Amino acid sequence: MTTTHSTDPETTPAATTGPAPWLPVAAGGITLVMWASAFVVIRHVAHDISPGALGSGRLLVAALVVLPLLLRRGWVAPTRREWTLLALGGIGWFGVYNLALNAGERHVDAGTAAMIIQIGPVIVAVLAVPLFGERLHGWLLAGMVVGFAGVAVIARGSSTDADASLLGVLLVLLAAAMYAVGVLTQKVLLRRLPSVQVVFVSFLTGAAICLPFSGDLPGIVADGGAELWWIVYLGVLPTAVAFTTWAYALTHTDAGALSLTTFLVPAIATLIAWLTIDEVPPSLTFVGGALAIVGVLMTRRRPKKA
Repeated sequence: MTTTHSTDPETTPAATTGPAPWLPVAAGGITLVMWASAFVVIRHVAHDISPGALGSGRLLVAALVVLPLLLRRGWVAPTRREWTLLALGGIGWFGVYNLALNAGERHVDAGTAAMIIQIGPVIVAVLAVPLFGERLHGWLLAGMVVGFAGVAVIARGSSTDADASLLGVLLVLLAAAMYAVGVLTQKVLLRRLPSVQVVFVSFLTGAAICLPFSGDLPGIVADGGAELWWIVYLGVLPTAVAFTTWAYALTHTDAGALSLTTFLVPAIATLIAWLTIDEVPPSLTFVGGALAIVGVLMTRRRPKKA
């Protein structure tokens, strides 16, 4: 008996179509919930684990998770310039970022921290002007003013303890700036290097920066208590898995539309914090968060060409 193979497109949908439409949406949703949960977990353990131990432990766990993927993908030798960018991104985004965010959440609540981090794209847009020669236009300047006005409003309303709230806001704002450094360095690195290699090196570099401030980490590991498992959670889900699901969603959806969904993270973080640790940001913080988001949206607009 002979067999025939039809070339009718309707008879071979699997060969011509991508994944089910709900899969990228689900992957993006999982990422947002995991990233939001990280702010709540950090806030929950901020006074029990030092910022350095929380950062180094999280990053070492994440490196172990992605190591098999790196071994499978293979190593691409970086150039001297790429090593410099890898070091800059690892030190900034994964080292200083974790130290600043973990310390900042000792002074501000999870929802407030998630809102301040949203100012990162504004900093990216500003730094891209001198680094990549992007145009400094009116929307960028206006967005920068509105975005940082939002941070000022958050600082004003984040706590009745003015000194503590200001310190927390400044630390989280530093974390947002380091996020911007990481995004800009990865923009160059990912042109040639595999993404899993970039994040693996960044994880290890960031862990090395945090380790000198991690004197309590050996005791946490030896004790094997709840603090250790919170560190493992942060390393596996919001760090290693969430970046993987985000990459999958980004592969199958529009990058601009997907990036806008990160504005849901503060709302999700606030909801999780309310349900789990009974914590809600002050009402003025929501006004500042809205201003910060509007500022980011303004920086992404482009002036009409003459």
